[in-house]
Amino acid sequence: MQRAAGLVLGLRAGCCPRSPSWGRGRGRSWSSAAAEASAVLKLRPEKNGRQRILTPESMNPLVKAVEYAVRGPILLKAGEIEMELQRGIKKPFTEVIKANIGDAHAMGQQPITFLRQVVALCTYPNLLDSPSFPEDAKNRARRILKACGGNSLGAYSASQGVNCIREDVAAYIERRDGGVPADPDNIYLTTGASDGISTILKILVSGGGKSRTGVLIPIPQYPLYSAVISELDAIQVNYYLDEENCWALDVNELRRAVTEAKEYCNPKVLCIINPGNPTGQVQSRKCIEEVIHFAWEEKLFLLADEVYQDNVYPKDCQFHSFKKVLYEMGPEYSSNVELASFHSTSKGYMGECGYRGGYMEVINLHPEIKGQLVKMLSVRLCPPVSGQAAMDIVVNPPVPGEESFEQFNREKEFVLSNLAKKAKLTEDLFNQVPGIHCNPLQGAMYAFPRIFIPTKAIETAKAHKMAPDMFYCMKLLEETGICVVPGSGFGQREGTYHLRMTILPPVEKLKIVLEKVKDFHIKFLEKYA
Repeated sequence: MQRAAGLVLGLRAGCCPRSPSWGRGRGRSWSSAAAEASAVLKLRPEKNGRQRILTPESMNPLVKAVEYAVRGPILLKAGEIEMELQRGIKKPFTEVIKANIGDAHAMGQQPITFLRQVVALCTYPNLLDSPSFPEDAKNRARRILKACGGNSLGAYSASQGVNCIREDVAAYIERRDGGVPADPDNIYLTTGASDGISTILKILVSGGGKSRTGVLIPIPQYPLYSAVISELDAIQVNYYLDEENCWALDVNELRRAVTEAKEYCNPKVLCIINPGNPTGQVQSRKCIEEVIHFAWEEKLFLLADEVYQDNVYPKDCQFHSFKKVLYEMGPEYSSNVELASFHSTSKGYMGECGYRGGYMEVINLHPEIKGQLVKMLSVRLCPPVSGQAAMDIVVNPPVPGEESFEQFNREKEFVLSNLAKKAKLTEDLFNQVPGIHCNPLQGAMYAFPRIFIPTKAIETAKAHKMAPDMFYCMKLLEETGICVVPGSGFGQREGTYHLRMTILPPVEKLKIVLEKVKDFHIKFLEKYA
């Protein structure tokens, strides 16, 4: 044993055997000596052995509190099942269909040609000499590259983003909002919309005890909000959307939430998701006016998550930006209500999630806070410049008269009209299933149907220490291969159960998914009746 321990010490000190024949005359090989040494280490740990510094007990408890349902236990289980299928383990299905997340290209949506052409040209400028690319794409690429250090997409940009792209974002907002002015200096390019939301919340959260910042979020909500609030140790203040009224936002509910929250925190931020995720509602102009008036009255900083602004389907619905409505309400509001609004390359008709392109526009910000915001952004140097280039094409697409306009417009309309068909199809088919009710999908790219779960199933779920809708969705995955997210991951009223499912699969596959959900649900009701 002493010799083995000595060998271990020699190994630790970096000693090597003197010759390849070391140990041969002693009746054992190098491998057996090493094995003996390993056994000694397991039996006799070093006296000065160190404990791990980072353990579940010593880690940041705020990080431990963070939950993100969209990529939670269901997706982990889906990954395990995929591995089992690859190993040839038999299942009652042949593939896992990941309907848990709004990842359009992963679901088969084709990229918009013009966007990819411009990003390709920016990435490999030698292609600018190729006759395969249209001139309008080349002109945009040259303009972007000219604004980049060394004429290269590989150079850092300014922390706030490439200047000419911020100018294009401002011009886009002015066009979208019918001439309401937009200042490029109020535009911040971000790593997707999520980066902007997290950054602005970091600056907003302060205080302790009853003065700790309260952040109002809709329930159901997109789990990014609850995750960031947990990470920042802010106070989550829930306001409930009205499911019986197509998930409408009621200002009286906002008033209730704020009044109750003032007993234990300082409500300072109001988050709005329009069109809604996961609920798919599109807010009316009247509703937006009421929300803005309420924010002005209660001195709340408004966050308007508008990443689905292109995803509005019924003809009687229209997207109204908070910025436009705010300005049209007059200077008393437009000069005083602080507003940050967000957009992204990931949704809409583009579906370019992987580029992580986005922007936020922040208005009526205190001049000194503006400097603090730029400082915060500079810590992460800059958002991906390829994502900034992709964002530029979203806000500066081909226009009538340009070479690429017809193809671009045709591809865009194909994606959006297809989503509109799938939204109606999903609503109709869900509502044919006993024990499932789905509100109209006015916008975004998800269904959030309410599901009836029998008492026996609820009791079984509790026995497994699972939320009832988590139990339901896990069984759905295990029996059909369909991966959706339980409503409990987004928040819901006590005693109600939901699931969120994307409508992104191709129409024929979506029909199969919905048919499988129907069959599963009927069997589930029978089993737990």
